[in-house]
Amino acid sequence: MKLKQRLVVLCAVLLLLGLAKIFLLDGGEGSAASRRDLRAFRKMEAGLSLPRGAHLTHTLQSPWEIASQWVGPREVYPEETPELAAVLTSLSSVRIERADVGYKGTQLKALLVLDGGQKVVFKPKRYSRDYVVEGEPYAGYDRHNAEVAAFHLDRILGFRRAPLVVGRYVNLRTEIKPVATDQLLNTFLMQGNNTCFYGKCYYCRETEPACAEGEMMEGSLTLWLPDVWPLQKHRHPWGRTYREGKLARWEYDESYCEAVKKMPPYDAGPRLMDVIDTAIFDYLIGNADRHHYESFQDDGGASMLILLDNAKSFGNPSLDERSILAPLYQCCMIRVSTWNRLNFLKGGALSSAMRQALAFDPIQPVLAETHLLALDRRLTGVITTVKQCIEAQGPDNTLIEDRMNLPHP
Repeated sequence: MKLKQRLVVLCAVLLLLGLAKIFLLDGGEGSAASRRDLRAFRKMEAGLSLPRGAHLTHTLQSPWEIASQWVGPREVYPEETPELAAVLTSLSSVRIERADVGYKGTQLKALLVLDGGQKVVFKPKRYSRDYVVEGEPYAGYDRHNAEVAAFHLDRILGFRRAPLVVGRYVNLRTEIKPVATDQLLNTFLMQGNNTCFYGKCYYCRETEPACAEGEMMEGSLTLWLPDVWPLQKHRHPWGRTYREGKLARWEYDESYCEAVKKMPPYDAGPRLMDVIDTAIFDYLIGNADRHHYESFQDDGGASMLILLDNAKSFGNPSLDERSILAPLYQCCMIRVSTWNRLNFLKGGALSSAMRQALAFDPIQPVLAETHLLALDRRLTGVITTVKQCIEAQGPDNTLIEDRMNLPHP
């Protein structure tokens, strides 16, 4: 066979191999990686519906001890959590021992201590479900229901990097005021027949309180991560400047990802792929406000990017803020496991899974139907972006096999 013919045959073989890889990973069932990911997806589906009012079947451990033992370097909770419904039920119902102003930040929140000494973050309702937040993609108050929905999306995507969140109704007069610190009590006021508070934060104002309906306030509770896992804060490499007329480098430099790849902790380990996963997660929920992120302290870049503070999400179902996806389309890389999971969720499966998961929550309906449909639309946008990367640079450079599972200590 002549050299020219051999080259033609070799190119054809390479092309077929590339197409086969795309087919196996896109179609979902052919490769070993895809079969493993399909099994994980089926497990997620089977455990998606949580029974209401569930309780622990034993009393040897508190729900807080169980949730604390779940946490590891690469997950906040494991793949299989038969006690999850009971832990979330406890979060939404047990007695509040203490209430204080929230930890430092820009948005109104309260720090509560539940029976048994468990700290949680309470974010109050500020908007109705169908309210559309106009303006910049990071505009508006925090959305308590967005925290609930983001936690369940984290379950569905199989990331397991978001702290546990549940909706809860609290009576400000009987549950909060009797156990509140003076610092929090001093921010309480009445507007007509409604009890309100404005807390203490950078943007907290007496003129902009959060108000209950009468005495009952709807909100979300986020479980505080165990103190044995101290957090370290990092500036997000694709963070915004939040200054009018001033662009961040990534907004004008298309080769920006190459520079990021040379900086620790993005030059080795799983962190860059975590950033790309997070960009996909944030694009789906419409969160353009992740200017910083947290990992576990002194991790050398090996621990996960923790999906904390997702409340600037689900603000405008009509807005698909493509710039959130910059880490994906500038680096043109995605984990094989993430790519497979996204493909399993095509064709309306994502919104269907979210409806099923959110039906458990005490404040359901958690999302308006427009937001659920936006998830499916945005998922199509993510998949299209990845396919464009595959076409431009091939599957081997785009689809990265990165399944770093660190054992629990």
